[in-house]
Amino acid sequence: MPTTAQAQTSGTAKKDPKLANNWKTKAAHELTDAEVLAMPDSEYMNDKQMAFFRHKLVLLKQEIHNSAGETTEHLREDTVVVPDPADRATIEEEHALELRTRDRERKLLKKIEQSIARIDAGDYGYCDETGEPIGVGRLIARPTATLSLEAQQRRELKQKMFGD
Repeated sequence: MPTTAQAQTSGTAKKDPKLANNWKTKAAHELTDAEVLAMPDSEYMNDKQMAFFRHKLVLLKQEIHNSAGETTEHLREDTVVVPDPADRATIEEEHALELRTRDRERKLLKKIEQSIARIDAGDYGYCDETGEPIGVGRLIARPTATLSLEAQQRRELKQKMFGD
């Protein structure tokens, strides 16, 4: 099973030279992942990229809030009494799974808020440990990343060896 860092390198996309200058004529919210990825390295975390990632994070935050509202409605609908124990157990297991998912999303919301704060502070896109660029490809795959690929691999290796 691949680690988080390995999973992110296996899906890296190549820069498309045809898209390299599209960012100059488009608003940040109109840019696609491929267009941001095609931007030259010299433009790393310029205003357009910061605005692009802020928009991406805000959309992700809205999606999580919307799904939380749907969960609330779904749990209210399924509160009927089911006489069959097997059916009741299935319903309870589905509720437990849904609540675990929402708990993970709640934790993700905190990371999204922290990432937006990092954008405001101008620190977004740079590794917490080394200060090196995290990389556009990694940020597109995981907009809340705070470590470069190498730092994340080191952290996962330490956790594997020593436990955390």
